[in-house]
Amino acid sequence: MNRTRRIAAAATAIAAIATVSAAPALAHGSAKPTVVLVHGAWADASSFAPVTALLQRRGYTVLNAPNPLRGLAADAASVAAFVNQATTGPVVLAGHSYGGAVITNAAGQAPRVTALAYIDAYAPDAGETIVQLTGAKPGSALAAPAETVFDAVQDPSLPAGDVDLYVKRDQFPRIFAAHLPTATGRALAAAQTPIAAGALQEPSGAPAWKKLPSWFVVGTRDQVIPAAEQRAMAGRAHGHVTTVTADHLSPLEQPATIAAVIEQAAGR
Repeated sequence: MNRTRRIAAAATAIAAIATVSAAPALAHGSAKPTVVLVHGAWADASSFAPVTALLQRRGYTVLNAPNPLRGLAADAASVAAFVNQATTGPVVLAGHSYGGAVITNAAGQAPRVTALAYIDAYAPDAGETIVQLTGAKPGSALAAPAETVFDAVQDPSLPAGDVDLYVKRDQFPRIFAAHLPTATGRALAAAQTPIAAGALQEPSGAPAWKKLPSWFVVGTRDQVIPAAEQRAMAGRAHGHVTTVTADHLSPLEQPATIAAVIEQAAGR
């Protein structure tokens, strides 16, 4: 074999190794479904960090899907594309907060999703919006006049008239993390990822929970989505409900319970 052929053969071998290495863990015959976590608004994947670690220790492949927070249909399409291209085999989709609305719309575009887990999350029906559901029952701090809760920042990439919304930093700890350490609440407030205001007013599409089994974790101290509204959404979805004593950020307050519920959804 001459030098050119040796180089070509080596390149082919390297490409083959890279392809195998890049394949998701389920491609190697794991019996467990892949868990794909979808964070909510004013957050990022770190909000699921303790849950991710617990599930990984229990042998699950766990992926955190990027959630652009630009618009409900666009965010759902992004998550569905991630599931379809970054995983193989069965998938459990778990969404926190606004992430619940995203998985509600994404699962219908991702045929390997077998179950849904809603963690202090929205589970809208067709035509409903996040704004509508937030005010459906009394008790949400986000239902107050917008100028008292949010700071608006114009993003040139958004459509005309739309803005990015941030929860006011001095109110974030009280609303989202009242029972977490003060320093943690302040750090989360500083690190929050904004959501486009239009996403909160965009009607939801056909809900996947009408076709897929669902599990719900309801935080009794939630000041974002009142527990009564979470129970109402779970009830119409005929979902399995677990109640936890937690604020809106239950994945940080009660990670063991959240991981256990996701395992139930995974059927393990």
